[in-house]
Amino acid sequence: MSDQLIKRLLTSLFLFIIMYLMFAYTFVLIISLILISIITWIEFYGLVIKIFKKNFYKLLIKILSLVYIILFSFLIFNGVNHDNNHLEILYLLSICICSDIGGLIFGKIFKGKKLTRISPNKTLSGSIGSFILSLLLTPLFMKYSDNFSMEILVLIILLTSLTSQLGDLFISYLKRKAKVKNTGNLLPGHGGVLDRIDGIIFSIPIGFLLFNSF
Repeated sequence: MSDQLIKRLLTSLFLFIIMYLMFAYTFVLIISLILISIITWIEFYGLVIKIFKKNFYKLLIKILSLVYIILFSFLIFNGVNHDNNHLEILYLLSICICSDIGGLIFGKIFKGKKLTRISPNKTLSGSIGSFILSLLLTPLFMKYSDNFSMEILVLIILLTSLTSQLGDLFISYLKRKAKVKNTGNLLPGHGGVLDRIDGIIFSIPIGFLLFNSF
């Protein structure tokens, strides 16, 4: 087992513990959301200033990204603290995690055709694996989601996984334009915080909207 993989696994374990504590204790949730928001915004803006030269575009994106991250954090906070929504947030996080793991495992095992030039490491098999592993959550969701049919849950899972993958590709595109490998180096084996939550920050709002639309 390589040192890089060990670092990645240990960091993932640490992140899972933090996620559990965020759901269990409100003060951990608040502190974590504040830190994640600040770091994510700094890392995102770090990409922007490498891509755009005009100050107007930098300022506009700086403001819009800050507003979006604040709204995203507010959504997570309300979702976790609301009895009717905390399971939905947990479901959506599970979809994002499974989508990420599925893409990594299937991409490594089956390799095959590249998905896009934006991110050379992304493969078609990896994308299919993201959907497959996410769909394996359906029986678990059915057990605790009396308000949704299997068809609706499958649709939500597929769209959430798709959005997560597109979010990942979007940040990969920005990194490519900025000519950097990672958005940061805070998380050993993963890169920056934005590298870890690039799909989450886009897919959870979409998934939450879907859950509350049916």
